[in-house]
Amino acid sequence: MAAKRGTKTSMKNMEKELLCPVCQEMYTQPLVLPCAHNVCQTCAREVLGQQGYIGHGGDPSSEPTSPASTPSTRSPRLSRRTLPKPDRLDRLLKSGFGTYPGRKRGALHPQTIIFPCPACQGDVELGERGLSGLFRNLTLERVVERYRQSVSVGGSIRCQLCKPPPLEATKGCTECRATFCNECFKLFHPWGTQKAQHEPTLPTLSFRPKGLMCPDHKEEVTHYCKTCQRLVCQLCRVRRTHSGHKITPVLSAYQALKDKLTKSLAYILGNQDTVQTQICELEETIRHTEVSGQQAKEEVSQLVRGLGAVLEEKRASLLQAIEECQQERLSRLGAQIHEHQSLLDGSGLVGYAQEVLKETDQPCFVQAAKQLHNRIARATEALQTFRPAASSSFRHCQLDVGREMKLLTELNFLRVPEAPVIDTQRTFAYDQIFLCWRLPPHSPPAWHYTVEFRRTDVPAQPGPARWQRREEVRGTSALLENPDTGSVYVLRVRGCNKAGYGEYSEDVHLHTPPAPDTTQTAGTTAVLKTPQWRRCRPSPSSPSAWARSCWALEQVPTQG
Repeated sequence: MAAKRGTKTSMKNMEKELLCPVCQEMYTQPLVLPCAHNVCQTCAREVLGQQGYIGHGGDPSSEPTSPASTPSTRSPRLSRRTLPKPDRLDRLLKSGFGTYPGRKRGALHPQTIIFPCPACQGDVELGERGLSGLFRNLTLERVVERYRQSVSVGGSIRCQLCKPPPLEATKGCTECRATFCNECFKLFHPWGTQKAQHEPTLPTLSFRPKGLMCPDHKEEVTHYCKTCQRLVCQLCRVRRTHSGHKITPVLSAYQALKDKLTKSLAYILGNQDTVQTQICELEETIRHTEVSGQQAKEEVSQLVRGLGAVLEEKRASLLQAIEECQQERLSRLGAQIHEHQSLLDGSGLVGYAQEVLKETDQPCFVQAAKQLHNRIARATEALQTFRPAASSSFRHCQLDVGREMKLLTELNFLRVPEAPVIDTQRTFAYDQIFLCWRLPPHSPPAWHYTVEFRRTDVPAQPGPARWQRREEVRGTSALLENPDTGSVYVLRVRGCNKAGYGEYSEDVHLHTPPAPDTTQTAGTTAVLKTPQWRRCRPSPSSPSAWARSCWALEQVPTQG
């Protein structure tokens, strides 16, 4: 019972594998496209019709509707004609004489049918015959039929020839394309007639040919072409198009593919725990992705809001400055208006001056008129040299936001630094290794760098090469102390910023100077100082490039 329940569950879970990618329903007479995907025959015709191809949606199976219309009995003359032997047929084809089923005459410029596969979204070439050159996937049809019978509520198939109510069908006939109960099968297949030779099958809702037929020659396929990865019949095998190809019997291809599929399936079933662990890891990654994405959105929103707050604060300060300048100018212009209004006839100043002029007492007049004359003189001078006390233009308050607008337009996510370029002219090795590099011109900035180095003249150890690292190097140079003498070092650098680590630079090889020579002379040790050499070159891409590379060799003079 448990095994049966598990089988039903497995059948239900594979429903998505049995859906046509075009109509999203169960496959009906599926065709195998050259890209190995399947599509219903009716859907394929509709797709070709939408693409503008007319008359290329023939039925590749060419199923007979009755035993009298099978290829072997369609014509008495055709049934009496015997096919030539394969060796003779091969000679005829190579010589260019004769015709054979599927051969086109006068096809100088055949039209190539392009089919847009809905599964892989690629354009598939169907050749000049269109759907007529495709195989029908009979195995998939059988799987669909078994699935329908397993999930159907009333799983029984009824006899198509019984009087109502029909009995449950027990047999099917591929030749008659109908299902029968026991009594109806005996009635419609009487003993002694040609129909009595029909082989009964299990009852089914769809009838298929007994074997897979070649769409070109309507012959049963017997071989498999490994070069073309296509099933072929006896006539296809001897055609020129398959000359020199690796062709094996269908039985060999069947056994090989079945063994491979069995091993692959056994491996998958034996690693169910690993699959489930990886699914859990992917689900956890999805959750982290959602959380990280939300955090990134909040960070971007916060930064943009910060930019908006800074702009708002700057706007308020600029408007305040303009307001103060405007009030100061209005005050000065208002004072100038008040001064000019005092010069008008009937104003207080003019009337006061006229009354002062009536004074006859000379000392008193001089006392009062002195200050008044100074005011009237200033007013007269302002009248003669009139100019507004303040400008009405605010051109000096115009903002130049071109640079800021460009920066805001170019505002984007931070990118990792590009691969640094090691300066081989400034990189050298004495008793220490001095490494110098720079970033490309348009590279994003790097906050710090990681320098990695290792010796190349030591015996190789199993596993990946082990690099020594100097982390968080500030600046564009690094000093590596106490290197081994007489050794070849390979070095590389990469930058890092908030976005992460960038690519490594090209490897650079450095040769450290040899160790000093010591010589024993008369009980004393003489130390002969050796000149220090600098050897620096990029990593070669090929042996020839290595041989052609020129080392920068420089002798450094020693002191003493």
